[in-house]
Formats: sequence, structure tokens, C-alpha cells
Amino acid sequence: MNFHKRTAAAFLGALVLTTSCQKNLLDKVNPNQPTVGNFWQTQTDAAAGLTATYSALQFPGTYARWIHFANDIRSDEGYSLSPWTDLANFTRFIQFDYNLEPVRVIWEDHYRGVFRCNQLLANVPTIKMDATMQKTMLAEAHFLRALFYFNLVTHFGNVPLILDPSTVTSTAPQATPDQGMEQVVTDLQAAIADLPVSNDIGHATKGSAQGLLGRVYMQQHKWQEASTLFTAIIDSKKYSLVPNYLDNFTIANENNSESLFEVEFSSVNQGGGQDVAGASEGFERAQFFGPPGIGWTDGRARPWLLDEISEKTVSGDVDPRRDITVLHYPMLLFGQTYEKSSPPNGVPITDTFWHKYEDDRTQNFENYFSGINFRVIRYADILLMQAEALNELGQTNAAVPLINQVRQRPSVNLTPLSTTFSQAQMRTQLMHERVAELAGEGTRWLDLNRWGLLKSQGTIDVLKAPNHDPDFVNFIIGKSEFLPLPLTDLTADQKLKQNPGY
Repeated sequence: MNFHKRTAAAFLGALVLTTSCQKNLLDKVNPNQPTVGNFWQTQTDAAAGLTATYSALQFPGTYARWIHFANDIRSDEGYSLSPWTDLANFTRFIQFDYNLEPVRVIWEDHYRGVFRCNQLLANVPTIKMDATMQKTMLAEAHFLRALFYFNLVTHFGNVPLILDPSTVTSTAPQATPDQGMEQVVTDLQAAIADLPVSNDIGHATKGSAQGLLGRVYMQQHKWQEASTLFTAIIDSKKYSLVPNYLDNFTIANENNSESLFEVEFSSVNQGGGQDVAGASEGFERAQFFGPPGIGWTDGRARPWLLDEISEKTVSGDVDPRRDITVLHYPMLLFGQTYEKSSPPNGVPITDTFWHKYEDDRTQNFENYFSGINFRVIRYADILLMQAEALNELGQTNAAVPLINQVRQRPSVNLTPLSTTFSQAQMRTQLMHERVAELAGEGTRWLDLNRWGLLKSQGTIDVLKAPNHDPDFVNFIIGKSEFLPLPLTDLTADQKLKQNPGY
């Protein structure tokens, strides 16, 4: 044994001897790291915890990136030609590996948000602090947990309902979609009771919770319950349509009178990673949906949107919402004209791309970390949902003036509708109005479900038409309505059952 080996052996023996006598030598607590035991002590701690909970809305699996592929690109409004095959297949109702992005990250990041809500709900009641602020913070936590679970149930269906702070070994019962939505309703009712009419910028308000609960009731076909909430929002006079439609998708006019709730994004921090000091708080959709030469074009708009949003204004121009929503060649972006290129290998290139939430109206270059806020609920959507609820309640004529408010926004200025609609005709009209106003804003997947268009082969056959969305050829009724649960969770909790068909 040479000198170095003898020295190493002696050192190892001494270490073993020392550690055997001092069993807790390495069990040190970082004094600078907060724990559950020492953190939830003051009102400042509660505020920091609430900020951390809101920050979960900026994760890639929530509103920064992947939820837009699930809501918009999987719907008939969008599609993907991404060279990342797994991503493109995700939008085509094809899943081979249930642990890959976006499925796993949507699941994990929403549950990270749920975890933070549960921490707040469990610990803030024990803090001695201003009573009104305490109630408001708890109500905000209920709203955020409802929003996270609303997205989880919408896209995964049969999800575990975790309602208490969890550990790495915690398990929870798996709820049915109906049970999951009932929990969303319970949280939103609690939020409505204690949320203020006005709150700090970026924070949920009573109107935020009423709007989301109305959206839930619409999905459940509880038309009267939804209409009652929408009436309260309208009668509050707190919200109004902004004159310029474009103001809903730019930095300059964030948190305007039309916004019931939006996710706050910023392009200031552009550091790597997530959930660490200095990490990005940016909106990544612009980069992933941007047209060729601008972004990666992983998410594209279907060409049928151009025809759908083509009604003429009173002055004879094409509905201005069309070019705000979608782009088509030739395109003028960032001071540069983009022409349609020759198709490589004879493969046709479609010429329709998303324009909403792109940065060309905000700055002179595209940015991976956009600072544009995402509007989760807009007043225009409230008006259109109220019109739909009233129509389903047999009050078709009462729906018309609500739709006309949206159509006659000063910057849109379409001819007002008459009152000569049957209930069935109004349903068809509302399908058009919602696309023209809300395309690419995360509502279409909900609309397809609510209208029953994903329930029968006849309607799937219409959706999968070559001139509409041929990716629906892969849609399997009873399976494709939901995403698969990640295998990592199924492996960790043997009681969880995979969604049907996977």
C-alpha cells in the first residue's frame, strides 16, 4: 500500500469512526432556507406566499407555453408542422410516450400551482394579520386553485383531488370529471364570497371568480346559473369593451376595462430555468407561434379562419379582427415584407399564421420572453356567453343586443344583427361570433366540448374535412377528449387509473 492509499484509508477510517459516534453530523439544516415551521409567521410571509402562488401561472405548463397548444392547436383552429415530432403528434391526437412534453409538464406545473394554493389555505389562517387582507388572500388562493383544477379537469378528466399540503409520499383519491368540476365550483363560490370588487393589479377580483364560475356552468349546461353570474358582472358596470379591439393583445393596454383576469408577464427577466430568482417571467407563445422568419411556427392557424372572419364592416372593409388574429402572405412584420416561399420537396406550405399576441405591435423584434399579458377572461367573452345562455333559456331576442355590443365595437363596426333568429339559427350565429371575436384565445376547445361536437362521429367527420382540420381523422370518441395521465404518476401511485383508450 503506497503512501496515498495508506493516507486515504486512515482518513476513511477516521471518518467512519467519527460519523458512527456522531450520527447526525451530516443532518444539517440550512439556516437561510425557510421551512413550513418557520416561514408562515407574518403578514409579509403570507404576501410572499401569495406572490409565489401567482408565479405558478407563468410556468411553461400553465400559461407561458403549453396550455396554448392544448387549448388552441389541438382544437380545429390550429395545427402543428413542428419538426419536433412528439409535439406535432400531441396536436394530432397521437400519443406514444405519456411522459413527454407537453403532457407531463402541463400536469406537473398545474399541480405545482395546486400545491402552493394548498400551502396558503392551510397556513395563512394561523397567521395574526389584518383580517380583511387575510380573507382576501385566502379567497385568491381558492380562485387560483379553481383555475388550476379547471384546466386539469378540462384536459385530463380523471385527476387526483389534492386539497391539503402534500409530501412526496402523499396520495389522493382520483376524481371523475364531474367530481373535479364540483371542487372547482366549491373553490369559486368561496372566492366570490370574499374577493373584493377591485384588487391590486394582476390579482383576482370578484368579477374574475364570477366569470370563471360562469364558464364552468356553461360547460355543465347550467344555463340559468351561468346567466345569473353574467348578469351580476354586467350590472356591476365595472367592465366595458375597449373601443380598439387590438388593445386586448398589447403591452400598452394591459389590465384595461375589458379584462376580468389576465396572467401578468414581463420581458425584463430573461434568465434560464423556472421558479428561481431572476428566472424568466415571459410569455413564450409569441416565439412558439410566430410565423417563419419570426418565430418557430410550432403552432399555426388553420386557413378556414380567414374565410370565417371575413364579414364586411359598415364601411365595406373586411372585419379588422381577421388581420389582428391571423397572418397570411404577403406579411409586413417588424418593417419587413415576408412572401410565400416555394414549397420544399413539393410539400405545400399553408400561408396562415397566428398574429394575436405577437410582438410586432409592441417592439421591433420578436422575443422568446414576451412581456404581453395573457387575457384569461375578457368582457367580450362574458357578453357572448350570456347571449348563448339566454338563447338556451329560450330568450333568443335578448341575446341579440349583447352580440351587437361586440360586433359594433368602434374599431370593428359590423352591421348590427336583427332580432329575426330562431333558437337554432342563433346557435349557429354564436358559433361564428365566438370564432370571429375569440379565435386563438383558449376558448375553442371548451366550445367544441360544450356544443357536443366531440361526442358524435357525424360531427367529427365535419371537423376532419380536408378544408377544415384533417388532424381530427385521428380523434377517437371516448379517448381523445382527454390527455393521458403521465406514467410517472401512475407508477408512483398504483391506485391511479389511466384514462380510457390509453
